[in-house]
Amino acid sequence: MTLPNPSTDRALRVYLALAQYPILRTRIRARMRRALFERGILSAKDFEAEVRQKAIQSQAREGLHDPLWEETEEIWEIRMSRIRTHLTDFYFAYNLRFEEFEEIVKGVLAERVPMAEEIEVSFNPELAPQDMIFEQALAIENLPPEEHAHYKHRYHELIVVLIRRMISDQLAYINIAKTWFTASDLFEIQRRKIGHGKIGGKAAGMLLAARILSEIAGDDIRESLRIPESYFLGSDVMYAFMSYNDLIHWADQKYKSEEQINSEYATIQAEYAKAEFPADIVEKLQELLAEVGPQPLIVRSSSLLEDNFGTSFAGKYESVFCPNQSSPEENLFELTQAIAYVFASGLNPDALLYRRAMGLQDYDERLAILVQVVEGERFGDYFFPHAAGVGFSRNLYRWSPQISSEDGFLRLVWGLGTRAVDRVGNDYPRLVALSHPNLRPESEPKLIRRYSQQYIDVINLKENQFETLAVHDVLTRRYPLLRYIAQMDHGGYLVPIRSNLSGDAIERVVLTFDALIQRTEIADRMKRILNLLERYYKTPVDMEFAVHVDNLQNITPDVKISILQCRPQSHAEVKEAFIPDDLNPDDIVFSTRRMVPQGHVANIRYVLFVVPEGYYALPTPSARSELGRAIGRVNNILVNDVFICIGPGRWGTRNPDLGVNIRYADIYNTRALVELAGEGIGMAPEPSFGTHFFQDLVEANIYPLAIFLEDEDVVFNREFFYNTPNQLAERAPDEVNLEACLRLIDVSSFRPGYHLELVMDNEAGQAVAILYPD
Repeated sequence: MTLPNPSTDRALRVYLALAQYPILRTRIRARMRRALFERGILSAKDFEAEVRQKAIQSQAREGLHDPLWEETEEIWEIRMSRIRTHLTDFYFAYNLRFEEFEEIVKGVLAERVPMAEEIEVSFNPELAPQDMIFEQALAIENLPPEEHAHYKHRYHELIVVLIRRMISDQLAYINIAKTWFTASDLFEIQRRKIGHGKIGGKAAGMLLAARILSEIAGDDIRESLRIPESYFLGSDVMYAFMSYNDLIHWADQKYKSEEQINSEYATIQAEYAKAEFPADIVEKLQELLAEVGPQPLIVRSSSLLEDNFGTSFAGKYESVFCPNQSSPEENLFELTQAIAYVFASGLNPDALLYRRAMGLQDYDERLAILVQVVEGERFGDYFFPHAAGVGFSRNLYRWSPQISSEDGFLRLVWGLGTRAVDRVGNDYPRLVALSHPNLRPESEPKLIRRYSQQYIDVINLKENQFETLAVHDVLTRRYPLLRYIAQMDHGGYLVPIRSNLSGDAIERVVLTFDALIQRTEIADRMKRILNLLERYYKTPVDMEFAVHVDNLQNITPDVKISILQCRPQSHAEVKEAFIPDDLNPDDIVFSTRRMVPQGHVANIRYVLFVVPEGYYALPTPSARSELGRAIGRVNNILVNDVFICIGPGRWGTRNPDLGVNIRYADIYNTRALVELAGEGIGMAPEPSFGTHFFQDLVEANIYPLAIFLEDEDVVFNREFFYNTPNQLAERAPDEVNLEACLRLIDVSSFRPGYHLELVMDNEAGQAVAILYPD
């Protein structure tokens, strides 16, 4: 900011002009009080006593008869601050000459930094107004190093209070963040915040990761990093919105029955969609839109519990893209609708039941909002980044013994990163093991093509909407990064693109990302970024990111990485598990060697089996979706039993034609989700690996597995799955009409006196479900 000129002839005019510079006002009054105390006009103790007495008298004049209970601590501190200011001016004006005041003002303006004597510790930061805390924190921050050291403990306290008020009250986060954030960092966050309350977990993680890396990463990483232009709606705005629209009656939704939570959500969404925002919030949103101009935006949830240690809430709340290509009035309407939609998602069944399962039901889970400019660039009518994805500092599901778990892995896609984190049934990201970036889960060209990315998420600028399109509808031979993200399929083998393609050749292009991984620093740079964040977070992390590639003419093009989100990586408790050497083949119900985690599920009594033939015989997608809800009802019935689920295709896919359409709320009591793949029932090289759905499973200690029925070494005991009695009618009589496609198998009905043990040995690369005697 530009400071006033210290040569002004009359200090009074300067002082009056300082209304917009609160830090300077604070310093001037601190020197005025020091002058009063040094001259013996009154003591600091008597001054503070009078401040308190007059504050109580002012309360009485306002009709407060029990001030301790009728006024909040923050209002009390504001009252004290204003009286302290008034008494400072009063005593100085009546006891000291104007020329002394003039010298104080000139001295402050000339110094530009505060003197240590001006730092007062007379107020309690825990109770003080936020402006007062900022004034003192910024004053200490600007002290010369030797004087700053004298107040480092006070500065530390102020930073912690500001983090707790503005960002998060989670102690695990504060313990890390207090080391990195400065008062200037926090002031910039405050400048971009609309309304009161915290900015929430998603914003907090992104800002902390960027701050850590800006301090300790190497030059190449620091120069390549950025975060999107971001704005924050404080968490209190949600309650203001609810009160303004008479929606507070939905606040107790989390205590209702699961049936009510599910049945009332559509009504909640409809009521939120019709609601309006208070005028002051609308005005701030208009200013936000004017500042960013016609750039695409994304409205993201950033709840108080989101991205926390042990509870990521991954994918629980909504994010909405706003293309922002219409008139100012239409853009504002779309933005407010998107924010209301995200607020409503705070009451969606998946989120409420997740909180209940995690023991967080009683926490006041307000949603802040993170509004960001979308990372990317225009190509034709579409807007999207060169690449995007999510990186994990630990690789929990290795697909080869060579891969190091400690070096992490990426899920990488072309276009918007939604396809990397969402569970889509008909598409595949590129999986990159950062210890061996060129080692793919698939080896044959036919499988590489089958498991390559087929669709891209984009913002259609012309149509002003988010779209999912086939890769070949967007990709052309003129796309600048074509040879970095794709290869040519020459009927049995894949080759790099080394020359311009003819018009129809684009149909034979396969997205492999091989040249991007081999010719740029993306793999090495992401490995180092994730390693640094894990070291300073003191726990494994995952980070959503976008990629922009510059200087394509260079031998090694430059890679720019935008941090979109960072949080502790979900990980289950590691349990010892070893496959017995003397296994009897007759005791094996199933066995697989595909991406095996480390763990053990003991004493399994039931297996809930979705019969592939029966599932795909259901007549409509809605009938298949209803099966998912039925699984949810069985999940509740089996709450006190140990059971696992096995079914065709991808569990959790949005497309019921490609797998079982379930949500976290439908399966949170199971101990494992096993995906059957093979000819006619879908193929998936990675069982939910790295998606939001995957993180739900890991946090709930639910193991994901995949059985590829065409693998030579796989075991799948059809006698167990198809010829045992179906217990569905007995345990869940309301679902008896689904017996043809849903089987509930009591393990002891296959072999009396036995149960299942699911043993998953990551080192051996094998998972086995074994019959054990009770």
